Amino acid sequence: MPELIFPLDSTKKFTDQAKIGHNRWHPEIPPVAWVKPGDSFRVHCREWFDGAIHNDDSAEDIRDAPLTTVHALSGPFAVEGAEPGDLLVVDILDVGPIPQEDSGPLAGQGWGYTGIFSTKNGGGFLTEQFPDAYKAIWDFSGQNATSRHIPAVSFTGIVHPGLMGTAPSAELLARWNAREGALIATDPQRVPPLALPPEPRDAVLGSVPPSEFDRIAAGAARTAPPRENGGNQDIKNLTKGSRVFYPVFVSGANLSVGDLHFSQGDGEITFCGAIEMGGFLDLHVDLIKGGMQTYGVGENAIFMPGRTSPQYSEWLAFSGVSVTLDGEQRYLDSQLAYQRACLHAIDYLTAFGYSPEQAYLLLGAAPIEGRLSGVVDIPNSCATVYLPTAIFDFDVRPGASGPVRVPQGTSAPHASFD
Repeated sequence: MPELIFPLDSTKKFTDQAKIGHNRWHPEIPPVAWVKPGDSFRVHCREWFDGAIHNDDSAEDIRDAPLTTVHALSGPFAVEGAEPGDLLVVDILDVGPIPQEDSGPLAGQGWGYTGIFSTKNGGGFLTEQFPDAYKAIWDFSGQNATSRHIPAVSFTGIVHPGLMGTAPSAELLARWNAREGALIATDPQRVPPLALPPEPRDAVLGSVPPSEFDRIAAGAARTAPPRENGGNQDIKNLTKGSRVFYPVFVSGANLSVGDLHFSQGDGEITFCGAIEMGGFLDLHVDLIKGGMQTYGVGENAIFMPGRTSPQYSEWLAFSGVSVTLDGEQRYLDSQLAYQRACLHAIDYLTAFGYSPEQAYLLLGAAPIEGRLSGVVDIPNSCATVYLPTAIFDFDVRPGASGPVRVPQGTSAPHASFD
């Protein structure tokens, strides 16, 4: 096993650990450890809410989830010799739930969760159709996941980190804050908001000295969106065996990781759409000196996906085009087309007895494939969502005998602000 350089004690909060990570992006957050090119090491990761979500049959914790506290990130890890303009090469050697802990109160101890976030607390991809909070708990058995809240479904998890990235430079951070602030200013009262500005409340900044904490917290960027440094990209194919090439913006690169997922569908459409968990990552790092200019990677990571994903061979695919539910024509709006494809899949699954919310939760957690199928045929973009048929305990394909009805046990927990 590689050397453990960032341990976490499951009995303690993220901020009470021997080594403290962070939940904001800023170039002045000091490294928590140093590694060398060619090193392999292990990192423990806490699930993104640090234990705020519970293994129960209530969705009140999802409704009230403290978004100002996320993400609980492990790091930063500085790489000796890394300088701006280099490419940081990160190999994911292994990834999984919390080692040797298959039961307990923390996500990752034999279980994980998927949540539909309410519109008033962040929303999701289909927030106009699903404005309230819902939750599904998933139990792990080896590589498989099942849920008492979504019956007759079992699938192999595509375990991966949802968030991994390098620290921004001061100049890049300033660009983030300026452009996102300008977007917010176009509709400052929107619910959910158009972007998340810096928020000093609940900021965790590693070993930043108290004398500098308020200044850094005031400008540190939230970790929710993906940006030029990688970050919260939620790419389900960053599995064991993946190699990622990250641009380096600061000396040392300052790599951080977190937001582990046992499984996820393309798009993580419920916002908390993956099966969230804590766990571990084994990483290997190296450098390509001057790689950003050599390979034209001025921003955003490129990667080689791992080869350990489950090999589903049969799919039921749903398509959508860029026309709103009330019939308004949009011009080549691929996001709207993907929303419509997802809604068509949800409508289809309700014919088998699933509630719309159960179907929505399933699309967020199961290894669905999302694709842009046509983006040039004006005025309609076409997007498709592929649902693996083998994850169901019954034949989900259309047939002359009609749909079977799934057994209904506990429904997906629901909570609203009303």
